[in-house]
Amino acid sequence: MAVGDLELNDDGMCFGCGQRNPIGLKLEFDSIDREYVAEFTPAAEHQGWMGITHGGILATVVDEAMGRLAWTSGYRAVTAEMSIRFKRPAETGKPHLVAAWIVSTEGRTVHCKAEVRQPDGTIVAEASATMIIVG
Repeated sequence: MAVGDLELNDDGMCFGCGQRNPIGLKLEFDSIDREYVAEFTPAAEHQGWMGITHGGILATVVDEAMGRLAWTSGYRAVTAEMSIRFKRPAETGKPHLVAAWIVSTEGRTVHCKAEVRQPDGTIVAEASATMIIVG
């Protein structure tokens, strides 16, 4: 299937935001100022090492934030490339905020950035992504 032929449908089972997914994260986003944000409190089942959120879960959270932001901004886009930098451990059982914003658009690409932050604003992880518009 060519990228331009990709059909994007939502059945509520998305691991990041799907409210029907029994094992999903059920993230709920809001636009605040110029950012697209959601609160996320990682649980013990999201850990790698005891008490520390698995990096793959954090990568999922920022990918979800950037992907949904592109979608709600009117771009039918999917992640083509993403990089993430982990700055400090994200403790399980503690609330975190994921925030995403669009940096630029160019042709069929949308460039986004995202962060996972502790309540005091300390950055836990930062990411950037290139999203490709599929339709």
